[in-house]
Amino acid sequence: MTQRRRQAERSQSTRQALIAVARALFAERGYASVSAEEIVAAAGLTRGALGHHFGDKQGLFMAVFEQVEGEVTERILSGLGEVDDAWGGLVRGFACFLDACEDQEVVQIALTDAPAVLGWANWRAIEAEHGLGLVVAGLEQAMAEGLVARQPVDVLARLLLSAAIEAALLVEQVSDRAADRTAMRAAAERALLALVKGLRTT
Repeated sequence: MTQRRRQAERSQSTRQALIAVARALFAERGYASVSAEEIVAAAGLTRGALGHHFGDKQGLFMAVFEQVEGEVTERILSGLGEVDDAWGGLVRGFACFLDACEDQEVVQIALTDAPAVLGWANWRAIEAEHGLGLVVAGLEQAMAEGLVARQPVDVLARLLLSAAIEAALLVEQVSDRAADRTAMRAAAERALLALVKGLRTT
């Protein structure tokens, strides 16, 4: 193994360690309650390592957020594996999104902290590559198949994604009683799917 390869592997290992530790802490307590010093101490690294790889805590948070978003996207795509048409994909996709948001980690990092920490523009830019991108693709296919009337797809996708995020937050805000959460999840999903079904032209 060459020295350059060993250095690259050490660098990657350091990045992964910082992301893993930060992700766990952010999910548990939220971005504002976790200091950079706490992260590097828990990872057994130095503040210099954090600065070298991510610049600062916000840069590290962005890497964590992108990792979470990528995993949610993969989860949704996996759930779409057995769907044959655009309409079924839209309906199933939103259900899979709500499933993913049952994870407190997703709610805290992706839905609660990300807009505040990264700013609306940066948050939406990353969303465009993941959740928003999936909604846009689904709507474009549905429009191409004549299932949804032609209209500005980006505007419609943003509105639908905002509704899906609000549905997920409504479920999260319910008490810890399983029955209450189950009932709210069912109600939120019914309302969200009613909005989506209202777009059908046939």
